[in-house]
Formats: sequence, structure tokens, C-alpha cells
Amino acid sequence: MANKEQSLLIAQMTDIHIGFDREGGDEEANLKRFRQALAHLLHQPELPDMLVLSGDLTDRGDAESFARLVEPLLDLPFPVYPLVGNHDTRETLLETFPNCSSDNGFVHYAIEQAGLRNLCLDTFEPGRHGGAFCEARKNWLSTQLADHSDTPTLIFMHHPPIVSGIDWMDPSPDESWIANFAQAIDGNDQILAIHSGHLHRSLQTSFRGVPLGVTGSIAPAVTLDLRQIDGATPDGRALIADEPPIIAFHRWNGITLVSHQLPVGDWPVLAHYGPELQPQIRGIFSQRE
Repeated sequence: MANKEQSLLIAQMTDIHIGFDREGGDEEANLKRFRQALAHLLHQPELPDMLVLSGDLTDRGDAESFARLVEPLLDLPFPVYPLVGNHDTRETLLETFPNCSSDNGFVHYAIEQAGLRNLCLDTFEPGRHGGAFCEARKNWLSTQLADHSDTPTLIFMHHPPIVSGIDWMDPSPDESWIANFAQAIDGNDQILAIHSGHLHRSLQTSFRGVPLGVTGSIAPAVTLDLRQIDGATPDGRALIADEPPIIAFHRWNGITLVSHQLPVGDWPVLAHYGPELQPQIRGIFSQRE
């Protein structure tokens, strides 16, 4: 049975891109989407124990955008853990989140709570759209995993080390950073899952036998188009769509990790748990063995 004392609920938001509209100020669309997502999170039946912001918190990595990002986070009743994405800058992120840990210039750190170890990784390289994972980062991750081989572990990283099929967002599968990451995690059976962002679209797959999820973005979504794209020939395809922001929830019950993706919106409620539905609910419970 699950141990309630070992339960943990982690919320994840990613790809917020504050500052995409430099002239928008408090009316910037991405800031409004972020505030909407935070309000939605705070009105959930159960509040999370922490919020992970998995990269691309801003669009240009500037101090003004980070200041606008952090303002609605100040009064949250749970801690916030930021990751660096390719649109951010390490220095400004660390200035904005002074309690955020770093090591040898990289924004990577561990959080252990309720018997679950969360490793937040740094896949940023200045000037590069795709991921990076050098020898120093590989060695840090390898050491973290080796030193806690018996502790269930969840990995957060901005860039997913996989080919999604959305051609213009994908890495080449043989990039060195992916090989370095693979070498660090291979043989570590305590890794329950890897969760990332970057693609602006939700998906589920696996990497080296480990379940891997990509959380949809707070900023507008990348459209789902699995055709190859020709960098020399614009073909008029849709690239970005105004889909709802997405929040992920990762529930650890001391035994199993389960993840959910929630679109943000004011959706009509079609049924409530009242006396008229009680017989159906009781019938469902009666069939559990």
C-alpha cells in the first residue's frame, strides 16, 4: 500500500517566455497566460508541494523579464524550483532566484522530499537552440545517481533527449550531448521518469528504457505536424497555435509515480458528486478487490 507520509505532488510549468512582447508590459500575452495558469493551479482541489519551472522562463534572458516572471511567484504557498532553458541566462536566473543552487557555473541541483529525489539538470549552452550536456554535467549526474542508487529518482531537464517527429524542434539523435546524458543514466534503475519541456507540446515516450514525458508550454503551442521540413523552402505550414497553457502534475505515493497534464481554462462542469451519483460511485468501489 502507498504511504501517505511519503506522498508528494509536484506541479510543473515550462516554456513561459516572458518578454516575447517587449512592449506588452503587464498586458503581455505570455505574462497573462502565466498568471492564468498560476490562478488555475491555486484553485485545484489539492495544492502541490512544489512547483518546477523547467526552462525558457523568459524569451531573452533579460533582468526586466525575469522580474516580471518572479512577481506573481512571491506569495505562493509552496517552493518554486527553476531550471534554465535556451532562452534564459544562468546569471540572471540566479540573481532572480537567489536561493537556487548552482555548481561550478551550472544550474543543477537535487531536491529530496518524501523519499523521492528530484534532480534538476542544466542543458543550456549560450547561443544554442538545442540542448547541451558536457563532461562536467555528465560527471555531476553520474555522481548524484551513484551516491543515491537506492533512492527513487525523478529527473527534470529543459531539453528532451529524443526525436519527437516535430522536425524543426528536434535534435539529431547522434548529438554528443544526448550520448553523454545516456551514459550518465544507463544502469540506474532508481530513475522513475524524465520530464522536460522545450517542445511546446505534450508527449510521452521513453529514453534508454526510462519513461520520458514532455510537458506542454505556458506560452502558445507548437503545432503537431510530423512532416519533414525543408529549411530552404518555406511551405506555409502552421508552426505556432494559440492552444491553452498546460500544467503537469507528478504524483508520488511512496511506491509509484503517476503524471497528469492539465489544460488551463474555465471548463464547464458536466457532473458533480451528489446523492444522484452516489450509487454509481459506491458500485465502483464495491468491485475493487
